Amino acid sequence: MSEKDPCIKVCRFSDDICVGCGRSKREIKAWKKLGKDERRVLLAEADLRLLALQATGRRKSR
Repeated sequence: MSEKDPCIKVCRFSDDICVGCGRSKREIKAWKKLGKDERRVLLAEADLRLLALQATGRRKSR
């Protein structure tokens, strides 16, 4: 049922966005309570944030 948690164990934040997974602190806390569709939307938004972080050189990877 659930989408896999996108955490890659790089929990550092830039402007409240995790540079590892692209989610905000609020979104990370809410992850387990989100439905399948909500998780898909969140993952899409997180991917866009990661692209923006990568473009500015602030993206971290495992």
